[in-house]
Amino acid sequence: MSYVDGYVLPVPKDKIQAYRRLAKQAGTIWREHGALEYRECVGDDLEIDGMLSFPQGIQTKPDETVIFAWIVFRSKAHRDRVNAKVMQDPRLANMNPESMPFDHKRMLYGGFKLLVDA
Repeated sequence: MSYVDGYVLPVPKDKIQAYRRLAKQAGTIWREHGALEYRECVGDDLEIDGMLSFPQGIQTKPDETVIFAWIVFRSKAHRDRVNAKVMQDPRLANMNPESMPFDHKRMLYGGFKLLVDA
């Protein structure tokens, strides 16, 4: 059954295009190393009455929006193999987290077992 890595992160609105360039490159790299699917979405309809919103949960600043992203793998073991290759890829290995167009210290991340595939 599939395995998914999920991310939620704050990105300054004026850095969305820089983030998009980085995400496109990352998506290419993950897919080249075997990921089945790579998706990155920018917040649009985030304030829903009566619900804890992504901006509230990740405590965005007024000039930030939210990115919601996921990568699909065949299994957790497949994820581990793909991610090991990605981390060794020179296109990403030399990136400095401090120079990213987002606050990496506030990024939420987790690995998930697929529960429903409808």
